[in-house]
Amino acid sequence: MKALVKYAHEDGAVEVRDVPRPQAGPGTVLVRVHSVGVCGSDIHMWHDTQSKSSKGVLPVTLGHESAGTIEAVGEGVTGWSPGDRVVCETAASICGVCALCRAGQYNLCPWREGYGLKRDGAMAEYVVAEPRVLHRIPEGMPYELAAMCEPYAVAYNAVVERAGVRPGDLVVIQGAGAIGTLSLEVAIQQGAATTVVLGTDIDAHRLEKAKQLGADHTVDVTRQDPAELIAELHDGLGADLVVDATGVSAALRQSMELVRPGGAIAKVGWGPQPLGFTIDPLVKKAVTLYGCYSHTWSTWERVLRLFGQRRLRPDLVLGGTYPIEEWQEAFSAMQRGDNIKSALRMAGPDERAGEPA
Repeated sequence: MKALVKYAHEDGAVEVRDVPRPQAGPGTVLVRVHSVGVCGSDIHMWHDTQSKSSKGVLPVTLGHESAGTIEAVGEGVTGWSPGDRVVCETAASICGVCALCRAGQYNLCPWREGYGLKRDGAMAEYVVAEPRVLHRIPEGMPYELAAMCEPYAVAYNAVVERAGVRPGDLVVIQGAGAIGTLSLEVAIQQGAATTVVLGTDIDAHRLEKAKQLGADHTVDVTRQDPAELIAELHDGLGADLVVDATGVSAALRQSMELVRPGGAIAKVGWGPQPLGFTIDPLVKKAVTLYGCYSHTWSTWERVLRLFGQRRLRPDLVLGGTYPIEEWQEAFSAMQRGDNIKSALRMAGPDERAGEPA
């Protein structure tokens, strides 16, 4: 089967390869992947600019935002059948017995192995999954949109489960990429009174999309100081919540300037850069800084309910779907700012002439 593989810790060391098709063993299922979203982390893996903590095993098949159908069920699996339409969480393997796993916080399990990092991921025709990571796709929802459940779950975890956005809040989103845009949608769904999305000159298209999705204000920070705008909103004391979805460490300094005393910062983007500045404003303002990582089963179920009720709009966020052979263009379109999200389409055996189904 075809798979998109990172094979070395070097810039550009990613290629489509023919690899053995996996099999469903006891307690697992084999999922035939239809669509898989491209994450910013996949682009970092392509250029080998990922954080040190995100260096996994090599070679590894990339991809962790998948949607497909169950092809086969292993021994001992109940409740799932071939043909079921599913999305898969990213925690391919957890220990299941540590204090965090037992408390339902398996996203923080020290022994967690994620798809596309320490386990072969979903940018392939087939992927093996444990039933605990499966969720049913809402009826009528296309695979390429269902594959976006994962980044929406990241945004939901940050904005709702960690930072607890409230109706009436002033919310500032730093970054107009995928997680920033989806955090905007989630904040609006939760009743935020005023939303502001910050981007740079490369984000012109994405800032326009943010307006289409309901942002009250958008700011190109290379042309305008967002602090001037924030000072004119609500009571002028700053944002109730700032969501750092940039992955640029220097953004934290800006978020500390924009947040109100007693407010919150949800840091969901991450990167390898050092800070190089004081974080004393966190103390002086009594600000709560939330680190936000991944998601759990209930996060996915809530996002899928919102999908099913058409209260989130992945159709407005997905910029294009590409065959796996055109992965470079899919990645590059996001890197250039042309697409907020790209997805890869996996051709199954029955879609390739001359190969057995």
